[in-house]
Amino acid sequence: MAFGGVLVEANITAALDACKDGGTFDHKKFFKSCGLHDKSADDIKKAFAIIDQDKSGFIEEDELKLFLQNFKSGARVLNDAETKAFLGAGDTDGDGKIGADGIKNKLKKFTCTTVKFLFGCFVFPANGYVTGVF
Repeated sequence: MAFGGVLVEANITAALDACKDGGTFDHKKFFKSCGLHDKSADDIKKAFAIIDQDKSGFIEEDELKLFLQNFKSGARVLNDAETKAFLGAGDTDGDGKIGADGIKNKLKKFTCTTVKFLFGCFVFPANGYVTGVF
């Protein structure tokens, strides 16, 4: 499991069971149920890196479709409506991907909106950015 050592297996199972049927995935409920909502900044960075399968610095639509499989091999694929809703909630600039702003040009900043969307757990400075080495 990609999240071994970061999340509790029972929490992952409960989160996956809650959205095992098509059309039932809710990213906010999922992150709370699996336990990512209260993880440290380092764990959040690890989670982003796991979900960003192609290591592009962005989470694209094809990676979101397979999102649940990051938590358990063989988990279902998100349907088109779930994927589009998930992407729409996290795509803060309309470029069709969820990303770390400036990763490619080494600014290494996550927007507050993106991190709150993904993990619903942190409060950030007034400038809206969390900075650091990712």
